[in-house]
Amino acid sequence: MNSETIVLNAPKKHLSGTIKLTGSKSESNRALIMQALSNGKVRLENLSKAADTVTLAHILNSGCATSDVGPAGTAMRFLTAFYTLQTANVLLTGSERMKQRPIGILVDALKQLGAHIEYAEDEGYPPLHIKGPLQQTNSQVTIRGDVSSQYISALLLIAPSLPLGLDLHITGELTSKPYIEMTLALLEQAGIKYTWGGPIIHIAQQPFHACTISIEPDWSAASYWYAMATLADQAEFFLPGLNGYSLQGDSQITEIMANFGITSQFKDGGVLLTKEPKILERKIFDFKACPDLAQTVIVCCAALGHDATFTGLETLKIKETDRIKALQNELAKFGVKLIERNNVYKLDCRALHFPDKIYINTYDDHRMAMALTPLIFKIKDVEIENSSVVAKSYPHFWDDLMRITSLTQPSPLERTF
Repeated sequence: MNSETIVLNAPKKHLSGTIKLTGSKSESNRALIMQALSNGKVRLENLSKAADTVTLAHILNSGCATSDVGPAGTAMRFLTAFYTLQTANVLLTGSERMKQRPIGILVDALKQLGAHIEYAEDEGYPPLHIKGPLQQTNSQVTIRGDVSSQYISALLLIAPSLPLGLDLHITGELTSKPYIEMTLALLEQAGIKYTWGGPIIHIAQQPFHACTISIEPDWSAASYWYAMATLADQAEFFLPGLNGYSLQGDSQITEIMANFGITSQFKDGGVLLTKEPKILERKIFDFKACPDLAQTVIVCCAALGHDATFTGLETLKIKETDRIKALQNELAKFGVKLIERNNVYKLDCRALHFPDKIYINTYDDHRMAMALTPLIFKIKDVEIENSSVVAKSYPHFWDDLMRITSLTQPSPLERTF
């Protein structure tokens, strides 16, 4: 779809169908770095069609002196580490928002290994001048675990190619641990051995083995269909290719949404999710391991008038936008407050109401657009600006939505600000 602003109106609230999701963006981006470092020994199947993955694949194949990742945060972090091993001088840059997203912790860790990296503009932020290859004199690196798991994954992905290997010491609480486990599991598929004892992950210098990695469909994308099922009157979806032993942390959506009456049956090579009547009783949701699910679940709780409490949201402020502030703005449009006290967030739904029409700002954030879309089952007309932003992770989202909800075509609008 090419239109930027669309109006959605769901003609039915009973949903059923099959949704074929693109490959996991998280798995795909890690696997692409592995493929590049292995000189093609690692082969990939079912690569994600997400814009972030397409961008990363293009950059890895281009060999340009300037690499622009746009808004692709994972690409920025992974390429920062990747380029330290290459015999090249590279300027790594991105969108204006990317230049506001901190990367100093990763740069400092790479400098501990002997990398040559300079900030082209503001200290601690992209763009970066990277001169490789690094001359490693040290294998010991200390890095905080409570900021972004992508910093840690970036280091782990290059570890087998480091002349002295890597001893990574993680300090503090580890955020998004399943993403670290995903990285290590993918490396293991390519024959990379590691040890993880306490706060230290050790990977020796070693070659990648020839292998084929089949990318699982994206559980993050699946989460939006769980939300649709939650707010619709009746729902039954089949999502082929997903399994109950996923590497993806966002597969926790099955356990979270069970609280809302959504059951998940793994059968016939996928997952069947159905809605059953259930009173929502859970009061506290912790997203430390799966922060990308937070917006989706918070919107569902708000729309159901459930004054839930949320923890583990610390990383949301440094994502594609400040997701906390963005949620506060959008929830207020139907009377709900998201209140913060010492990193604990609570909904106040006392003034919840559903207007006939609502205008949703996306803040150039794909997850804001998709997390708020299920409001179509509570509000007659939902107008969403910058609808094409979903291409970042789920390019066929609107097409799937039209088919499942019987929307004939979302209405494109011209809007003057």
